[in-house]
Amino acid sequence: MIGKAVVFTDRLKVSVQEVEIPEPRHDEVVIDVELSWISNGTESSYLRGERIAGDTPYHSNAAWPFPIVAGYQKVGVIRQVGSEVSGLQVGDRVFATISRVSGMFNPYGGHISPAVTAADQVWKLPEGASSIDYCGLVLTQVGYNCGMRAPVRDGDCAIVIGDGLVGHWTAQTLLNRGAQVLVLGRHDDRLRYLPEKAAGVNTRTHSLMEAVSDFIGADRIAVLVDTVGDLNAVEECLPHFRRNAHFVSAGFYGSSGKIDIQKLRDKEITLHAPAGWTKERMDATRDGVRDQWLQTGSLVTHRFPVNRADEAWQLIVDKSEPSLGVILEW
Repeated sequence: MIGKAVVFTDRLKVSVQEVEIPEPRHDEVVIDVELSWISNGTESSYLRGERIAGDTPYHSNAAWPFPIVAGYQKVGVIRQVGSEVSGLQVGDRVFATISRVSGMFNPYGGHISPAVTAADQVWKLPEGASSIDYCGLVLTQVGYNCGMRAPVRDGDCAIVIGDGLVGHWTAQTLLNRGAQVLVLGRHDDRLRYLPEKAAGVNTRTHSLMEAVSDFIGADRIAVLVDTVGDLNAVEECLPHFRRNAHFVSAGFYGSSGKIDIQKLRDKEITLHAPAGWTKERMDATRDGVRDQWLQTGSLVTHRFPVNRADEAWQLIVDKSEPSLGVILEW
């Protein structure tokens, strides 16, 4: 089967090209993709050659991970269902994660259509749902996962480092659980998308420690979530942790993700290192979007026809203009 995909052919080189797609198995479905959502941080890290798999950083003895089909999330309509698949049928509008492809560094990818995908990596959308609200569901689940890791009591002070998509969805999840939330970001144009109940501070123009001190007052930090891999900011916040606080580390640190355990032991701080996605969390995230306490489509700032995917990546990598959620239209 021949399809179309967004391919990283080399470092900082993006091409939309025909690809060979394996024939579907009995436990797979075939999906005509409508929209796919770019994961700005993870995918641009691959594009720059910083990692070779998931959370595995590139090292000098490794092969460059090219060519590779980028991404891991999209929405479309099922055109074919395998004989062993139940609960899905032709015509269903669904979300899908990674899909199979031939001739690439990895035998799977996200930005590809038609998408031959294992049925257990497909979620049927609620009736009448907006495709755009669900086409970034894996990344939304990352924020949900970060926000659900720590126990939260009503009114607890929670700090989120990073004003990207994961930071926003982490903040939304913590707010929904009753926490008070401060997001430490670096972009006014992103911070303005925060829910009204969340506080946001641009640490390029304001002191991080003053912002934290003003936010917690006489209280202490109960939860700190680092969504961008900024251990310097984490270190600055550590003195303000309460005993038995929780540190959730979700950023990509490359080969520099080192932290002094003794600094956590002093206040018996719990370290969480969330990664990936599970069916249970994906189900809960889908429900959160359906119930509208997880806001997704409102964070989309740019939409590109898939044939102009190179422009989308140029926008993300060069930061030529403010952006947050970036969608490809198929």
